[in-house]
Amino acid sequence: MCLIVFALDSHPRYRLILGANRDEYHDRPSEPAAFWADAPHLLAGRDRMAGGTWMGVTTNGKLAAITNYRDPQYQVTNPRSRGHLVADYLRDADLTPAEFHTTLTRDGATYDGFNLLYGTSGELQYFTNRGGSSGPVKPGTHALSNHLLDTRWPKIVTARARLEAIMRHDDPDPEEIFQALADPHPFADGLLPDTGVGLERERLLSPLFISGTDYGTRCTTVLLIDRAGAVTFMERVFDRSQQAAPTQRFDFRIQPSRS
Repeated sequence: MCLIVFALDSHPRYRLILGANRDEYHDRPSEPAAFWADAPHLLAGRDRMAGGTWMGVTTNGKLAAITNYRDPQYQVTNPRSRGHLVADYLRDADLTPAEFHTTLTRDGATYDGFNLLYGTSGELQYFTNRGGSSGPVKPGTHALSNHLLDTRWPKIVTARARLEAIMRHDDPDPEEIFQALADPHPFADGLLPDTGVGLERERLLSPLFISGTDYGTRCTTVLLIDRAGAVTFMERVFDRSQQAAPTQRFDFRIQPSRS
Protein backbone atom coordinates (compact mmCIF):
# COMPACT_ATOMS: atom_id res chain seq x y z
CA MET A 1 0.00 0.00 0.00
CA CYS A 2 1.09 3.52 -0.63
CA LEU A 3 -2.00 5.43 0.49
CA ILE A 4 -4.36 4.50 3.31
CA VAL A 5 -7.07 6.82 4.60
CA PHE A 6 -9.34 5.72 7.42
CA ALA A 7 -11.82 6.86 10.03
CA LEU A 8 -11.64 5.06 13.37
CA ASP A 9 -14.62 5.16 15.74
CA SER A 10 -15.84 8.37 14.11
CA HIS A 11 -19.13 7.40 12.46
CA PRO A 12 -22.41 6.40 14.15
CA ARG A 13 -22.79 3.24 12.06
CA TYR A 14 -19.20 2.18 11.34
CA ARG A 15 -16.37 1.51 13.73
CA LEU A 16 -13.93 1.60 10.80
CA ILE A 17 -14.14 3.11 7.31
CA LEU A 18 -11.00 2.63 5.23
CA GLY A 19 -9.87 3.20 1.66
CA ALA A 20 -6.44 2.27 0.30
CA ASN A 21 -4.45 2.36 -2.91
CA ARG A 22 -1.76 -0.23 -3.47
CA ASP A 23 1.06 1.20 -5.59
CA GLU A 24 3.55 -1.27 -7.06
CA TYR A 25 5.61 -2.09 -10.14
CA HIS A 26 3.35 -3.46 -12.83
CA ASP A 27 5.59 -6.45 -13.51
CA ARG A 28 5.43 -7.73 -9.92
CA PRO A 29 2.92 -10.59 -10.03
CA SER A 30 0.10 -10.69 -7.49
CA GLU A 31 -3.23 -12.37 -6.88
CA PRO A 32 -6.49 -10.50 -6.24
CA ALA A 33 -8.25 -10.61 -2.90
CA ALA A 34 -9.56 -14.00 -1.83
CA PHE A 35 -9.68 -16.25 1.20
CA TRP A 36 -6.34 -18.07 1.28
CA ALA A 37 -6.35 -21.83 0.79
CA ASP A 38 -3.59 -22.24 3.39
CA ALA A 39 -5.26 -19.83 5.85
CA PRO A 40 -9.04 -19.98 5.20
CA HIS A 41 -9.83 -17.31 7.80
CA LEU A 42 -7.64 -14.73 5.99
CA LEU A 43 -9.02 -12.49 3.23
CA ALA A 44 -6.35 -10.61 1.27
CA GLY A 45 -4.58 -10.18 -2.01
CA ARG A 46 -1.27 -11.97 -2.34
CA ASP A 47 2.18 -11.05 -3.62
CA ARG A 48 3.18 -13.99 -5.79
CA MET A 49 6.85 -13.01 -5.68
CA ALA A 50 7.39 -13.16 -1.90
CA GLY A 51 4.12 -14.67 -0.63
CA GLY A 52 3.00 -11.88 1.69
CA THR A 53 0.28 -9.27 1.33
CA TRP A 54 -0.23 -5.53 1.57
CA MET A 55 -3.59 -5.56 3.37
CA GLY A 56 -6.00 -8.10 4.79
CA VAL A 57 -8.71 -8.94 7.29
CA THR A 58 -9.73 -12.13 9.04
CA THR A 59 -13.03 -13.69 9.96
CA ASN A 60 -12.20 -13.26 13.66
CA GLY A 61 -11.83 -9.50 13.25
CA LYS A 62 -8.11 -8.88 12.83
CA LEU A 63 -6.83 -6.48 10.19
CA ALA A 64 -3.50 -5.14 8.98
CA ALA A 65 -2.12 -2.96 6.20
CA ILE A 66 1.36 -1.70 5.34
CA THR A 67 3.02 1.10 3.41
CA ASN A 68 6.67 1.53 2.52
CA TYR A 69 8.60 4.39 4.10
CA ARG A 70 10.36 6.20 1.24
CA ASP A 71 14.02 6.62 2.18
CA PRO A 72 16.43 5.61 -0.61
CA GLN A 73 19.43 6.62 1.49
CA TYR A 74 18.80 3.91 4.08
CA GLN A 75 18.31 0.41 2.71
CA VAL A 76 18.74 -2.87 4.56
CA THR A 77 20.95 -5.59 3.06
CA ASN A 78 18.91 -8.64 2.00
CA PRO A 79 15.73 -7.56 3.83
CA ARG A 80 12.72 -9.81 4.26
CA SER A 81 9.64 -8.76 2.29
CA ARG A 82 7.57 -6.30 4.30
CA GLY A 83 4.40 -8.04 3.14
CA HIS A 84 5.22 -10.89 5.50
CA LEU A 85 4.55 -8.57 8.45
CA VAL A 86 0.90 -8.32 7.45
CA ALA A 87 0.60 -12.02 6.62
CA ASP A 88 2.34 -13.16 9.82
CA TYR A 89 0.02 -11.13 12.02
CA LEU A 90 -3.15 -12.25 10.26
CA ARG A 91 -2.26 -15.92 9.85
CA ASP A 92 -2.02 -16.50 13.60
CA ALA A 93 -5.58 -16.13 14.87
CA ASP A 94 -4.39 -16.05 18.50
CA LEU A 95 -1.54 -13.55 18.14
CA THR A 96 -2.47 -10.40 20.06
CA PRO A 97 -1.46 -6.84 19.13
CA ALA A 98 0.69 -6.66 22.27
CA GLU A 99 2.54 -9.86 21.37
CA PHE A 100 3.07 -8.67 17.82
CA HIS A 101 4.40 -5.34 19.05
CA THR A 102 7.14 -7.25 20.86
CA THR A 103 8.07 -8.99 17.61
CA LEU A 104 8.08 -5.71 15.68
CA THR A 105 10.29 -4.03 18.26
CA ARG A 106 12.73 -6.94 18.15
CA ASP A 107 12.84 -7.52 14.38
CA GLY A 108 11.73 -4.22 12.80
CA ALA A 109 15.24 -3.07 11.92
CA THR A 110 15.74 -6.11 9.65
CA TYR A 111 13.21 -4.69 7.15
CA ASP A 112 13.42 -1.72 4.85
CA GLY A 113 11.35 1.25 6.03
CA PHE A 114 7.69 0.56 6.71
CA ASN A 115 4.53 1.81 8.38
CA LEU A 116 2.17 -0.84 9.71
CA LEU A 117 -1.42 -0.63 10.88
CA TYR A 118 -2.53 -3.73 12.75
CA GLY A 119 -5.02 -4.88 15.36
CA THR A 120 -8.80 -4.82 15.15
CA SER A 121 -11.40 -2.17 14.41
CA GLY A 122 -11.62 -1.60 18.16
CA GLU A 123 -7.89 -1.73 18.97
CA LEU A 124 -5.88 -0.38 16.07
CA GLN A 125 -2.12 0.07 16.43
CA TYR A 126 0.51 1.90 14.38
CA PHE A 127 4.16 0.86 14.15
CA THR A 128 7.01 2.29 12.10
CA ASN A 129 10.66 1.29 12.05
CA ARG A 130 11.67 4.82 11.08
CA GLY A 131 11.53 6.59 14.42
CA GLY A 132 7.93 7.77 14.50
CA SER A 133 5.50 7.68 17.40
CA SER A 134 4.31 4.08 17.30
CA GLY A 135 1.37 3.13 19.50
CA PRO A 136 -2.43 3.04 19.65
CA VAL A 137 -4.30 4.98 16.97
CA LYS A 138 -6.67 7.55 18.43
CA PRO A 139 -10.27 7.86 17.17
CA GLY A 140 -10.55 10.23 14.24
CA THR A 141 -9.71 10.46 10.55
CA HIS A 142 -6.15 9.56 9.60
CA ALA A 143 -4.07 8.95 6.51
CA LEU A 144 -0.80 7.21 5.78
CA SER A 145 1.47 7.21 2.76
CA ASN A 146 5.25 6.82 2.50
CA HIS A 147 6.19 8.85 5.56
CA LEU A 148 4.82 8.82 9.12
CA LEU A 149 1.14 8.63 10.05
CA ASP A 150 -0.69 11.90 9.26
CA THR A 151 2.37 13.59 7.73
CA ARG A 152 1.00 16.64 5.93
CA TRP A 153 1.87 15.66 2.37
CA PRO A 154 -0.67 17.08 -0.10
CA LYS A 155 -2.09 13.65 -0.97
CA ILE A 156 -2.59 12.94 2.74
CA VAL A 157 -4.35 16.23 3.44
CA THR A 158 -6.58 15.78 0.38
CA ALA A 159 -7.46 12.16 1.14
CA ARG A 160 -8.43 12.98 4.73
CA ALA A 161 -10.60 15.91 3.67
CA ARG A 162 -12.40 13.77 1.09
CA LEU A 163 -13.09 10.95 3.55
CA GLU A 164 -14.35 13.42 6.16
CA ALA A 165 -16.81 14.78 3.59
CA ILE A 166 -18.03 11.27 2.74
CA MET A 167 -18.49 10.47 6.42
CA ARG A 168 -21.07 13.20 6.80
CA HIS A 169 -23.54 10.80 5.19
CA ASP A 170 -25.50 8.47 7.45
CA ASP A 171 -24.68 5.58 5.11
CA PRO A 172 -21.40 6.26 3.26
CA ASP A 173 -21.31 4.87 -0.28
CA PRO A 174 -18.21 2.74 -1.01
CA GLU A 175 -18.27 4.04 -4.58
CA GLU A 176 -17.60 7.54 -3.26
CA ILE A 177 -14.46 6.25 -1.56
CA PHE A 178 -13.32 4.55 -4.76
CA GLN A 179 -13.83 7.77 -6.66
CA ALA A 180 -12.08 9.86 -4.02
CA LEU A 181 -8.96 7.70 -4.40
CA ALA A 182 -9.08 7.59 -8.21
CA ASP A 183 -7.68 11.09 -8.73
CA PRO A 184 -4.58 10.97 -11.01
CA HIS A 185 -3.76 14.68 -10.89
CA PRO A 186 -0.29 15.59 -9.53
CA PHE A 187 0.18 18.39 -7.02
CA ALA A 188 2.17 21.57 -7.66
CA ASP A 189 5.94 21.22 -7.37
CA GLY A 190 6.07 23.66 -4.49
CA LEU A 191 3.88 21.38 -2.38
CA LEU A 192 5.86 18.19 -2.94
CA PRO A 193 8.10 16.60 -0.30
CA ASP A 194 11.79 15.95 -0.93
CA THR A 195 12.31 12.28 -0.14
CA GLY A 196 15.54 11.86 -2.09
CA VAL A 197 14.14 10.46 -5.34
CA GLY A 198 14.34 13.63 -7.44
CA LEU A 199 11.64 16.05 -8.57
CA GLU A 200 10.48 14.02 -11.58
CA ARG A 201 9.83 10.97 -9.41
CA GLU A 202 8.18 13.10 -6.71
CA ARG A 203 5.77 14.37 -9.37
CA LEU A 204 4.96 10.83 -10.50
CA LEU A 205 4.32 9.67 -6.94
CA SER A 206 2.37 12.75 -5.80
CA PRO A 207 -1.21 11.91 -6.96
CA LEU A 208 -3.64 9.87 -4.93
CA PHE A 209 -3.84 7.48 -7.92
CA ILE A 210 -0.49 6.90 -9.63
CA SER A 211 -0.56 6.17 -13.36
CA GLY A 212 3.06 5.55 -14.36
CA THR A 213 4.09 3.23 -17.18
CA ASP A 214 6.29 1.00 -15.01
CA TYR A 215 4.86 1.77 -11.56
CA GLY A 216 1.40 2.76 -10.47
CA THR A 217 -1.77 2.06 -8.51
CA ARG A 218 -2.50 -1.65 -8.92
CA CYS A 219 -5.69 -1.84 -6.84
CA THR A 220 -8.01 0.14 -4.59
CA THR A 221 -9.57 -1.45 -1.52
CA VAL A 222 -12.52 -0.24 0.56
CA LEU A 223 -13.15 -1.78 3.99
CA LEU A 224 -16.17 -1.09 6.18
CA ILE A 225 -16.71 -2.64 9.62
CA ASP A 226 -19.92 -1.67 11.37
CA ARG A 227 -20.59 -1.63 15.09
CA ALA A 228 -22.36 -5.00 14.95
CA GLY A 229 -19.31 -6.70 13.42
CA ALA A 230 -20.49 -6.84 9.79
CA VAL A 231 -17.54 -6.56 7.38
CA THR A 232 -17.66 -5.35 3.77
CA PHE A 233 -14.40 -5.74 1.83
CA MET A 234 -14.29 -4.48 -1.76
CA GLU A 235 -11.36 -4.52 -4.19
CA ARG A 236 -10.93 -2.96 -7.63
CA VAL A 237 -7.85 -4.11 -9.61
CA PHE A 238 -6.28 -2.05 -12.41
CA ASP A 239 -4.12 -3.05 -15.36
CA ARG A 240 -1.16 -1.13 -16.84
CA SER A 241 -3.49 1.21 -18.72
CA GLN A 242 -5.51 1.93 -15.53
CA GLN A 243 -8.48 -0.07 -16.76
CA ALA A 244 -10.42 -1.64 -13.90
CA ALA A 245 -11.47 -5.24 -13.60
CA PRO A 246 -14.94 -5.92 -12.14
CA THR A 247 -15.06 -4.97 -8.47
CA GLN A 248 -14.93 -7.89 -6.07
CA ARG A 249 -17.01 -7.76 -2.89
CA PHE A 250 -16.88 -9.94 0.23
CA ASP A 251 -19.35 -9.67 3.12
CA PHE A 252 -19.14 -11.56 6.39
CA ARG A 253 -19.72 -11.13 10.10
CA ILE A 254 -16.85 -11.29 12.57
CA GLN A 255 -16.78 -14.53 14.54
CA PRO A 256 -14.43 -14.40 17.57
CA SER A 257 -11.91 -17.22 17.85
CA ARG A 258 -12.75 -20.10 20.14
CA SER A 259 -10.01 -20.79 22.63
